[in-house]
Amino acid sequence: MLRFSNIVFGPIHSRRLGASLGINLLPEHGKLCNFDCIYCECGWNRDGRGDRTMPSAEEVAAALESRLKECAAQGIRIDSITFSGHGEPTLHPEFPEIISTTTGLRDRFYPQAKVSVLSNATMAGKKEISDALKRVDNPILKLDASTLSGVKMVNRPSGNYDIGAVISALAGFEGDFILQTMFLKAPFFDTSEQSNLSGWMDIVRRLKPREIMVYTLDRETPEKDLEKFTVAEMAALVKPLVDEGFNVQIRG
Repeated sequence: MLRFSNIVFGPIHSRRLGASLGINLLPEHGKLCNFDCIYCECGWNRDGRGDRTMPSAEEVAAALESRLKECAAQGIRIDSITFSGHGEPTLHPEFPEIISTTTGLRDRFYPQAKVSVLSNATMAGKKEISDALKRVDNPILKLDASTLSGVKMVNRPSGNYDIGAVISALAGFEGDFILQTMFLKAPFFDTSEQSNLSGWMDIVRRLKPREIMVYTLDRETPEKDLEKFTVAEMAALVKPLVDEGFNVQIRG
C-alpha cells in the first residue's frame, strides 16, 4: 500500500490537481484516520497502528519551507500544495496553525499555487477546523454515499458518525468548496444503484458546491472485488447535474 517517507513529498502528478506538492501530517510509518475506506490506497487502519507520532507544526513548517526553496531554485512547477498523506489531516491537533503557516509560505515562494486539503469532512463541524478549511483555496471534502448505511459500507467510520451533521457542516461553506465522491461497485454497494445515485444528487443540489470531483479506483485497494467505472459511465451517471449547470470534473 502507498506510503510517504517524508512530511513533504513530490511534487507528483495528480489526476485532479496537476503538479501537487504533498504534505503528510500523519505518522510516517503508520496510518491515522477516523475512516477505514474500503478503497483506501494506504490500506486498512489495523495495518497502520505501529506508528502514532505526528510531526509538530514547527517540523511541518521547516520541511515545507526547505522543499519550496529547493523547488523554486530548480524552477520546478507546483500547481497545488496538498494536504493528504496517511489518513485524515484535520485530525492533527495543530491543523489550523499549520494551515496559516502553509498559506504564508505559499505566498512567499509560489504565490500562483493553490493550497488544497483532501478531507473526509468529519471534523468540518468544529469551528476552528471549518475556519481553517475556509482559508485554503481548495477545501476538497468527501461524501461517498448519501445515507448512513452507505457510509458505513464504503467508509467504515469510527465513533458516532452523523451524516446529517456532516451535511450541515458542508452547508456552512455556502457552496465555496469542492465535493469529492468516489464512484465504485462492490458486492455490497454500487454508486450507480438508483437510490444511491439519486440520494447523492439530491445532496449535491442542496449544497451547491462550486465544483464536484467524481473519480474512481486508480490504485490497489484493501477490499477486494471492487470494480471501477469508466469515464464514459460516470459521465452518463452525472449528466443530470451537468445539465443543471453544476461544474463536474470526472477522473478515471
